[in-house]
Amino acid sequence: MNLDQTKVVLCDADGSLFPSEEPAFDASTVVTNRFMADHGSDVRFEPEQLRLATTGKNFRTTIVDLAARHDIRFSAADLEAWVAEEKRVVSAHLGRVLTPDPEVQEALDALAERYLLVIVSSSALTRLEACVTATGLAGHFPPDRRFSAEDSLPLPASKPDPAVYRYAGEYLGISTEQAVAIEDAVPGVQSARAAGFVTIGNLRFVSEDERPERERLLTEAGAVTIVRTWPEVANLLL
Repeated sequence: MNLDQTKVVLCDADGSLFPSEEPAFDASTVVTNRFMADHGSDVRFEPEQLRLATTGKNFRTTIVDLAARHDIRFSAADLEAWVAEEKRVVSAHLGRVLTPDPEVQEALDALAERYLLVIVSSSALTRLEACVTATGLAGHFPPDRRFSAEDSLPLPASKPDPAVYRYAGEYLGISTEQAVAIEDAVPGVQSARAAGFVTIGNLRFVSEDERPERERLLTEAGAVTIVRTWPEVANLLL
C-alpha cells in the first residue's frame, strides 16, 4: 500500500469495530422467523445458520432473498414495516450486550492522530448509534461520519453493492487514493474494491475456526492484506 495520499480510514462496523454480528443475529433471527411464520412459511432459522449465510448483508436484502427463495409475496409497505421492526429489536439488543474493547479504542486513538475515521456500513443508523454508544466509540465516529447503505442512500442498498462507499467518498470529497477501507466480510471487501478503495481484511472478531477460510475468501475478494488485531491495523497504517 502507498499511504502518501491517504487521509481517511473507512471502517466497516459490525464484526470489524465491535463483535456485534453474533448478538445481532440472535435478535434478527427472532424477527426473521416471525416474518416467515406470518407469511405462511414453515421454514425457520437458527442464528448461526442465518449468520453464515448472510454475513455482510443487511436485513432488507436478507428478507428479499429469502422471500424469493421460498416463494413469499409481500408489499413494499410490509417490507418497510419489517425492516423498521428489525432495526428496533436489534438496536435495543446490541445496546444492552456490547461493551468497550480497550484494544480497539487504543488503536483508534492512535489512528485518529493522523487520519479521519469514518464508518461505512450496511447497517441502519439507529443500529450504528446503539453500537458506538455501547462500545464507547461515538467520539471517533460522530453522526456526520457514519454512512449506512440502509439509511444514507437515496435508495436503500446493501454491500456488496458499492453505492455506500461511493456515496461516502463523494460526501467526504476524497478520491479513491485518499482512503483505505477495513472490512471483515466478503461482501464488504467486494463493495469497497468495486468503489475503488484499497481494502484491508480484518479478522479481529472472526472466530478462530473460521479464520483460515475467511482469510482465503477475503484475499480472493481483493483484500490487499489480512490483519488479526487492531494494533496490527495501527502498525500497518502509521
